[in-house]
Amino acid sequence: MSLRLSTVILPVDRWHEGGRATWRRAEDLGFHAAYTYDHLSWRTFRDGPWFGALPTLAAAATATDRLRLGTLVTSPNFRHPVTLAKELISLDDISDGRITLGIGAGGNGFDATALGQEAWTPRERADRFAEFVPLLDRLLTEGAVSHRGTFYSADEARNVPGCVQRPRLPFAVAATGPRGLKLAAAHGQAWVTTGDPKLYEEGTPEQSVAALRGQVEKLEKACSDLGRDAAELGKVLLTGFTPDRSRPLESVDAFVDFAGRHAELGFTELVLHWPIPDSDFAADQQVFERIATEGLAQLGQ
Repeated sequence: MSLRLSTVILPVDRWHEGGRATWRRAEDLGFHAAYTYDHLSWRTFRDGPWFGALPTLAAAATATDRLRLGTLVTSPNFRHPVTLAKELISLDDISDGRITLGIGAGGNGFDATALGQEAWTPRERADRFAEFVPLLDRLLTEGAVSHRGTFYSADEARNVPGCVQRPRLPFAVAATGPRGLKLAAAHGQAWVTTGDPKLYEEGTPEQSVAALRGQVEKLEKACSDLGRDAAELGKVLLTGFTPDRSRPLESVDAFVDFAGRHAELGFTELVLHWPIPDSDFAADQQVFERIATEGLAQLGQ
């Protein structure tokens, strides 16, 4: 697979005060896809504007024509497979088959307790994820689904007419541990990582590349164990969380260097955060747009 360049647009702008224009601009710049976080709030943005991911994607689907759209990522923290499946089928229809579901196990941030529950342990998050993904797969591919599980149930849940994309819309499964990688190998059309979080603060770019190489190798092993060719899966790096987190957006040359090193690891898609002033994702908008239009060409893609 050749390298693709995508962006993630955080849902922080009112639709008629910049939100719609941003998604349209992403399409005009030629990005492969534009994603958004599926959270109730997130970190330093908690006390500011933050809109829902799925309504935002529905609006983006009507404002664009070619751009792929998706979550990066949704999780079981405040979602249920039955209701999520219905919303995804609707989004896939509205977009005429341009939706990708990025999905992960979730974390212990604000979403973890927003519904009044105790935050789940890492083991419980993994257990729920292991049940959530296969059930969602069934709900998006079968006309009627019944299921009685440890965490989730469905009683003849109907999802007619199903997805525009067949047999269902693609899953991009975020994972680094063995259980998550197994789910990516079994159910994913792509795999997502942000790198090794232990290296975020004090690691080096070289250590990060080595850690990512190790993650790719573990994904390949998980695929091999299931008899699947790992080359079938897209490999997506959500940038901004590696030790050189801001460097790829400093200049086109810096991006080309970053992209080249990660393409060599087998990554097929890099996702850049759309710049947000006065935030962790602040960047020069003009440089960002030059990267979008020139970066892959300079890399020879």
